[in-house]
Amino acid sequence: MNVKAREAVPAKKVRRELLENQSIELLKTLHLVTRDGQLNADARRKLKQVNHLVGLLQPALDDVFERVAQPRVVDVGSGSSYLGFVLYELFLEEKGELLSVESRPELTSKAQERAGVLHFERMKFETANIEGAAYPERINVLTALHACDTATDDAMAVALSHQAEHIALVPCCQAEVAQQLKDARPKVDSAMQSLFSHPWHRREFGSHLSNVIRALVLEASGYQVTVTELAGWEHSLKNELILARRVGHQNGIAKKRLEALLEQTGVRPKIVRTLGL
Repeated sequence: MNVKAREAVPAKKVRRELLENQSIELLKTLHLVTRDGQLNADARRKLKQVNHLVGLLQPALDDVFERVAQPRVVDVGSGSSYLGFVLYELFLEEKGELLSVESRPELTSKAQERAGVLHFERMKFETANIEGAAYPERINVLTALHACDTATDDAMAVALSHQAEHIALVPCCQAEVAQQLKDARPKVDSAMQSLFSHPWHRREFGSHLSNVIRALVLEASGYQVTVTELAGWEHSLKNELILARRVGHQNGIAKKRLEALLEQTGVRPKIVRTLGL
């Protein structure tokens, strides 16, 4: 394991950790950088994840902000809104709106207070579950960082129903499909059962299968999909990133592969049920 990645960063070296045009003042407001300008180990881990995701999102954001008069960026399951604040500072200085959706009112309230201090006037907040929030009619970019279990499916459903042009998902703590695999064992042939007969394998295979199904759903729905690593294992064990760009036509081959996979594994995760696939 890379021990250095978990070390604190002294003030004189913090600038090396930042993106171009990213301010230390914003990170102080978010309490990611201390008052004396240092970056502690936990904050460094969080910042590296957020900044790496922003770097991977930049082509999508540049595309939208070049073409769209008033881009709409939505961050669901936003937590403390670290990602939203960074995106606003780097991309929404002149136009557009960013909506952060979070179910915990104490986090929404604190984020609203910070946005007021920073004068981020086009950064909006809503306290709601992902499924129950009020969204703009059209979403240009939707992000969901570490949305746990079926919350990632909820984020996908919102993105698809609002024809999001770009989607970025970082799934986390996936349990639904593992349970479905356990229930499906008697219906699945013995060779397939070998992939998830043990609880550990079922948990790991269920997590992997969840994301394979999500990628196929996106492809079948008209998106070009890239699955990659968000950050190194030394920063997070939940580091799979699903990026999707809308290309406008449904993919029949992906749909057939999805149907076959669902049939062979005996699972029907929430996104499949929600879309009626």
